[in-house]
Amino acid sequence: MDPSIRGWLRFEGAVAFIAGLALFGWLDGPWLLVIPLLLLPDVSMLGYLGGPRLGALTYNAAHTWAPGLALLAVGLIADARMLAIAGTILVAHVGMDRAAGYGLKLPTAFQDTHMGRIGKSRAQS
Repeated sequence: MDPSIRGWLRFEGAVAFIAGLALFGWLDGPWLLVIPLLLLPDVSMLGYLGGPRLGALTYNAAHTWAPGLALLAVGLIADARMLAIAGTILVAHVGMDRAAGYGLKLPTAFQDTHMGRIGKSRAQS
């Protein structure tokens, strides 16, 4: 992937991370739980126990913008604060991952992402 595009995706992720945390605060989310909640979507990596194809499917299902934005929208529309807070956490988590350079997984290996290869061999991609 072109480094300038990767930079834009990382910037976009940082903005989404900040926006997700700002909405979390606006909704009076429990700050004591913010770090454990931010790490919770990574449980989706357990799919890799069933191989890279299943792992990519479960990981990507939890690491796209749609679930977080949908939960946030439904929570706000239905006045369901906890759903909205869950949405902010998912948005912030995906943003955090993108800002760190992690992308959606390809079914070939955990290190292969839509933002390029991660890990020690990243410099070669």
